[in-house]
Amino acid sequence: MAKKNAKRGQQEEETRGRFHSELFDWGEALLISLTVVIVIFVFFVRIIGVSGESMVPTLHDGDQMLVSNVGYTPEKGDVVVLTKDSFLPVPIVKRVIATEGDTVDINFETGEVSVNGVVQDEPYIAEETFTYFDVDFPQTVPENCIFVLGDNRNNSTDSRYSGLGMVDTRYLLGKVLWRIYPLNSFGSVE
Repeated sequence: MAKKNAKRGQQEEETRGRFHSELFDWGEALLISLTVVIVIFVFFVRIIGVSGESMVPTLHDGDQMLVSNVGYTPEKGDVVVLTKDSFLPVPIVKRVIATEGDTVDINFETGEVSVNGVVQDEPYIAEETFTYFDVDFPQTVPENCIFVLGDNRNNSTDSRYSGLGMVDTRYLLGKVLWRIYPLNSFGSVE
């Protein structure tokens, strides 16, 4: 009987040891996974929400986007997130229309936007650009800057307004890669 009790005690001891070992392994895996996720979201991508209607029909108020600036150089047509505290204290989403050295002209009578003399084909906009702010055109984009517009041209405060104006590329948080919420609209942003 004593032998049986000793054997059962030894088996229980082994079972507890395996349980503690498995628990430790799970905890270690969870900690490593959590660390990897944190590093990715701190150094490579961010989740940022859309506030307002300036990017309709491309993006809508409340959409959540995955944004990255790793190795990013702005290009015409990119949808970007930027900050400029003197304009707004929160991140804003706009589309890059022109980069350094480009000349932008807007004909507010026809609603056409031209870059370097070429009228832009803009299938992503809600309507033509008829709203004028306080910037006169044509404008040439300075070095290390971009010219941005919202896709909802007549309901967007953007580079047509001197308070935002040409955006220094240091203010860019990155390019919008994907819309991740709402889930029925999940996908890349063009």
